[in-house]
Amino acid sequence: MTLIDPQAFHGRIHLDGQWVAGGGADIDVVEPATGASLGTIGGASPADVTRATASAVVAQRAWAALSHPERAAVLHRAADLWDAHAEEIIGWNSREVGAIGPMAGFAVHVAAAECREAGSLPSHPLGEVLASEKPRLSFAQRMPVGVVGVISPFNVPIILGIRAVAPALALGNAVLLKPDPRTAVTGGVAMVRIFEEAGLPPGLLQLLPGGADVGEAMVTEPDVRVIAFTGSTGAGRIVGELAGRHLKRAHLELGGNSAYVVLEDADVDAAVNMATWGSFLHQGQICMTIGRHLVHESLYEEYVEKLAAKADSMVVGDPTGQVHLGPVIDEGQRDKILDLVNRSVEMGAQLRAGGTADGLFVRPTVLAGPPLDAPAYSEEVFGPVASVVSFADDDEAVKLAGDSDYGLSLGIVTAQPLRGLALAERIPSGIVHINDQTVDDEANSPFGGVGASGTGSRHGGARANLEAFTETRWITMQAEPAQYPL
Repeated sequence: MTLIDPQAFHGRIHLDGQWVAGGGADIDVVEPATGASLGTIGGASPADVTRATASAVVAQRAWAALSHPERAAVLHRAADLWDAHAEEIIGWNSREVGAIGPMAGFAVHVAAAECREAGSLPSHPLGEVLASEKPRLSFAQRMPVGVVGVISPFNVPIILGIRAVAPALALGNAVLLKPDPRTAVTGGVAMVRIFEEAGLPPGLLQLLPGGADVGEAMVTEPDVRVIAFTGSTGAGRIVGELAGRHLKRAHLELGGNSAYVVLEDADVDAAVNMATWGSFLHQGQICMTIGRHLVHESLYEEYVEKLAAKADSMVVGDPTGQVHLGPVIDEGQRDKILDLVNRSVEMGAQLRAGGTADGLFVRPTVLAGPPLDAPAYSEEVFGPVASVVSFADDDEAVKLAGDSDYGLSLGIVTAQPLRGLALAERIPSGIVHINDQTVDDEANSPFGGVGASGTGSRHGGARANLEAFTETRWITMQAEPAQYPL
């Protein structure tokens, strides 16, 4: 059975279990590698958000009232369906997003894992008994928030959508999903179809592709109580401010400019192998991508030379073929990457590899010795660009690694893991990998950053998901009515 039929979603959004015309302009689904049209999906309008919310509120009450095995069964069936339709979804992921096969396959693997992990949440303990100074039963109970708005980005739309959609549904909520309009099939249609086939009742997962006006409507809609946003730091600030004005929680997973620290006792070949993956995987379009390579001065030149040689050896091309890198998402992203590189070279960085593009295919790029205020070093590039600087001792490494507004992921390479851990304790970061690069994700592990990288770990594992998608209610109960001296 074909899961994703372009004729079924042509010019349509998904409201209350039906594919219907949206109030916004239709959205062309474009293949970055070729420019070919893959179909047309409907665009939502702010009025559609209001309609979707109204039906979601009704559907959520019945869903939350189901027994925990019934809700868990839907999540487990969804996990099996990701596996069963992996080949088809991987094909869409490669063509619509530009992901090479292994990256697209990893996204589908994580989606299945997220659903299986979420399947344990309905039976998870949802409260605790509290001590009380009165003769009564006092306890805290976790309740579904109601309706959750999920806003996901273009770069890894399956993972960055499902990691909020699955646990929110599992905990008894309804979800409004607004994927990036550039990847609305992979990040939206595929998810809706999986849960349809898994038996999720209508109205619990509604698809609203659209622009900033749709996102704003979702944040301001009174019955949408929680927003799970993944995207740029600039957009996240706007979402967070708007959510604050409307007194609702916003879980913000934002940008990064991750540091990768190579100490003097590291194996250079192993460090370069990991660095290649961490900087160039998925064209560098990952929030955890290594942006800043900090290498001990005794290894610096060897490291730069080997990393540049590795970059020069990589094949860039159509992601449906045997290549290392596919295209970046669009011309705007390509132009931003090249501008950051060119300005950094003008400021004194040495271009040791790459720095060019053919269409949307950007060569993996290595910049050696950029000034610390060069934009390709100090800003999030979101492209296949590695900036390498040297340090003399641990204190300088800590200073360089911590000298960033971002704090998402950190990698440290050393022959002494405990030394690496001690170093990591001095560097603000939501994620740390000792003797590994910075890009990783597991469904049962908390994920999130500090500073400009977001508002902390709000995805992954039971504790983070319970905190993200439930409210806590205090309840007391006693045998006789209380009496007061008034």
